[in-house]
This record gives sequence, C-alpha cells and structure tokens, in this order.
Amino acid sequence: MKPWQMRALVFALAVLISSPLFAAIDGTIINGTSGQPQPNALVSLMQPGKGGMQVLGTTKSDAQGKFHFDQETQGPRILQVIYSGVTYNQVAPPGMPAAGLTVNVYEPTRNPGTAQLAQHLVLLQPGETELNVSENFIYQNSSKLSFHDPLNGSAQVFVPEAGRHNVKVAITAPGGMPISRDLGPTRTAGVFKIDYPLKPGETRFEVTYTMPVSKPLIFAGKVVGETQPVRLVVPNGVSLQGSNLQPLGQEPTTQASIYSVAGDKYQVEITGAEVPAPAAAAQGDDGRPQIRVARPRIYDQMWLILALVLFVLALGAVILFRREAPAPGKK
Repeated sequence: MKPWQMRALVFALAVLISSPLFAAIDGTIINGTSGQPQPNALVSLMQPGKGGMQVLGTTKSDAQGKFHFDQETQGPRILQVIYSGVTYNQVAPPGMPAAGLTVNVYEPTRNPGTAQLAQHLVLLQPGETELNVSENFIYQNSSKLSFHDPLNGSAQVFVPEAGRHNVKVAITAPGGMPISRDLGPTRTAGVFKIDYPLKPGETRFEVTYTMPVSKPLIFAGKVVGETQPVRLVVPNGVSLQGSNLQPLGQEPTTQASIYSVAGDKYQVEITGAEVPAPAAAAQGDDGRPQIRVARPRIYDQMWLILALVLFVLALGAVILFRREAPAPGKK
C-alpha cells in the first residue's frame, strides 16, 4: 500500500474510533408465518472483527417476542436469530442507537414446491490457460415459509472432476450480503448439494470453479432434478456448438451469446477469439487474435475507495447523531 493510501485509511479509521459508543439495542422477533410475536427464539448480538464474527451477547426472546442487549458496541452490529434450525441475520445501524428493531422469522418446511427455481444460468469464460465456470441458481420463494432440507439441500449441482479442487459457493439471501458456504456430498458421483434455507423472497446461489483449457475446448454438464431450462452464456466473440443447443440471441448490453439446453445432459465445444491453442502459449504468438484478461484499474485504488467509504459513513453517523442529540440546557 502506498503511503498516501495508508494515511487516508488511518484517517478514516480514526474518525470511526473517535465516534461515541452506543449501548442499547432491542426489538421484537415476529413470526412472519403467523404474524405473531415469536417467543423463545435464540438471539445473538454479533460484530465483525479481526478474527471473524465476535459474539457480544446471547439471549432469548420473551413471551412477547422482545429482546434487549446492553453491551456497548462501536461500528456495525449484526443480530443473528435462530428459529427452528434456520438462521436469520439483520444488520443494526452502525454507530447509532438501535431500538425497536423487528426481525422476521418463519416456520420451516421440507416441501420442495415452496420455492421455485426462477433461473439457471451457466457462464463459460475461456481464458489463456483456464476455463472459468460460474453456475447460478436464482430461487423465488413467494410463501411465508422457509424451505429447509438438510438431507438433500436446497439445490444440487454437478461439478466436473477437473473443477472440483477449487469450487467456491456464494449465497445471497433476501436482503442480505453474499456469504460463503461449502458444497456437501450426495450419493450420486459428481453431484453436490447446497445446504442453505430458502427464505421468503429471492435467494441466489453462485457456484464457481476453473478447469484447464484443451484443444478442442469441451465442457460437459448435467442438469440435476430440474424442469427449468438451463441457459448457457458466453462472452461476445465466443460461440458454442452442440447437438442439443438452441441459440437465443445476444444480451443487448454485453452482447453475450445465450443458448438454451435441452435434456438433462449436455456437451458443448467452445470456439472463438478467447479460446487459445495450448501450443501458442509455449511457442509464442501464432498470429491469431488473442484476448488477455486483466484486472480493471479500479482495483489499484481499492484501498483509497475503502478509506473514503469508511470516512463518509463515519461522518454521516456523527452528523446524524449530533442532529438528534438535544442542545445543552434543553430537554
């Protein structure tokens, strides 16, 4: 990190550290299925730290669904509620008193019809030495129940053997930030489950991995227990060939090509400008156009951006607090 970037980050953190501590945080747990206050829900007050999430306190909601914490905190706080084996998270306003918060929980169900698969996209991005695969599942739960099936998972995905060494899973719950999870095994070889409850609203699963390129570049996939058509997406300049593909055109903004897959198995050959011949990397340029993947320049300024964001958040919190605080001698 450059010296000026360090100074900016230290200044922003100093503003946060100088902010006052706030204590009380309380609220009510509401059962969204029944619409009534939910007693005996396990509530934890948490805060991100250097070693990960730190638990500041734990309690249970009372007969009226109420909970209360007195711990002095500073910075972002997270309320974590566990009800019937499902975890619900809600971020409390950072640097400000939080009173009268409401956290919704829902009754669980194992009925697979509770949440519907709205979209299933497989993005294939060939590079110089690796094929980047991003498989995305978008589920919509329009009920007032949380679908939770620990045995079979909320979704199942096939991962080719060449990509199983570096699989990553990102989950975005309704109104939440992306979190990481691991895939779980199933009884079917190559098929893995994602054990995460589908709460009311939209939940996104993104499974990413890389595979070495070959010539020709072939990708084979499977559709596990779904009726929703799978869409294959490749960048502009790249095309797919396969016996059970149907071209659907290009996405207007990115000009990415989209294909529909028929059946529960597919095998496609990836061709185009971004697919290099393996020999070219060792013997030099063969005269064909090549596209190199480079990080956007914005990443070089990431520490400055982070510092400025922290500073703006801290400054805003201080201004809001001073506006709400009574003037000296007034009540």
